Amino acid sequence: MSTLSAGWQVALCTWFGAGRLRPAPGTWGSLVAALMAAGVLVIAGADLGRVLLVAGVIGTVIAGTLAAPAAARHFGVEDPPQVVIDEVAGVWLALAVLPGHLLAAPLLAAGAAFALFRVFDIAKPWPVTWCERLPGGWGIMCDDLAAGLLAGGLATAVFG
Repeated sequence: MSTLSAGWQVALCTWFGAGRLRPAPGTWGSLVAALMAAGVLVIAGADLGRVLLVAGVIGTVIAGTLAAPAAARHFGVEDPPQVVIDEVAGVWLALAVLPGHLLAAPLLAAGAAFALFRVFDIAKPWPVTWCERLPGGWGIMCDDLAAGLLAGGLATAVFG
């Protein structure tokens, strides 16, 4: 990611502007991620959609971990609220762990993942709070991955 200019790293981390929306940029980033995922699931179906979501999680985790420090320097804050690539990865992870029959109802699955992810992202129960203490881009990304796993696990327990 060091070959990308700081401007591109900031654009990527703000998910191309979603993180600049107010109020609650994390909610906007999560909503954009949920809508994108629902679209993928509608077009690709549950099985291929899951593969694409997992690929998206891997890609956003790598990109976010590498680019988030530049965005943090740009905004002058260790974990800027404008950085929402972590929310994108978390929502997509929450969806990726859901059972196939839930993914077959994309709007319901995306809505449940969005709502539960936001609850865990805001409430920050353990292990979400522990993950925030990791250094640099890992700390920015990891807490939302933990929130995504918790959201996906709870949705599976309730609806699965």
